[in-house]
Amino acid sequence: MTRQLDYPAMQRIFSRFQALEAEPKGELDHTNAFTLVVAVALSAQATDVGVNKATRKLFEIADTPAKMLALGEDGVIEHIKTIGLYRNKAKNVIKLSQLLIDNFGGEVPSSRAALVSLPGVGRKTANVVLNMWFGQPSQAVDTHIFRLGNRSGIAPGKDETAVERAIEDNVPAEFQRHAHHWLILHGRYICIARKPKCGICPIADDCLFEEKTQ
Repeated sequence: MTRQLDYPAMQRIFSRFQALEAEPKGELDHTNAFTLVVAVALSAQATDVGVNKATRKLFEIADTPAKMLALGEDGVIEHIKTIGLYRNKAKNVIKLSQLLIDNFGGEVPSSRAALVSLPGVGRKTANVVLNMWFGQPSQAVDTHIFRLGNRSGIAPGKDETAVERAIEDNVPAEFQRHAHHWLILHGRYICIARKPKCGICPIADDCLFEEKTQ
């Protein structure tokens, strides 16, 4: 496993990310906390572009738990059938909408424990919602961050939870709020899986990846 980068290197890396994009944004379209939860839950094994295309009209008519329940499972399916695992996801969307009404007064809760109690909402989804909507410095580790964290030395770990902890433990506090977005975007567009774009990478001089490309 790649060693963990030291504090000065982490300061340099995240200072560069910040200079390039001070306020990074997630790429999933949403209008409120509820539509964000639904969008992130739908994004498992799907692209953000695909989810946005499927939810554009869905969220126009069902942007609250009550409206989603009124639409029904078949109605949700009609909107999201272009997304992988759409039948199971539609079922979860209806279930989580009911639970939000029954247990949380129709509002999206702001704790990780409460969020992961919802069907289709795992730790990663909960962390995205906590970060994007509630402003917590939570770290949602997807495949891009897992790859980048281990490849570069920014956050090495044997599994997603270990990488999440490495980010929390090693990224300087002033960068924690946006760390997960900077890393996702860097992994999605620069430090890609098969042939990373090391020649244009702004953090290449601190990255520990030995097989750098041009």
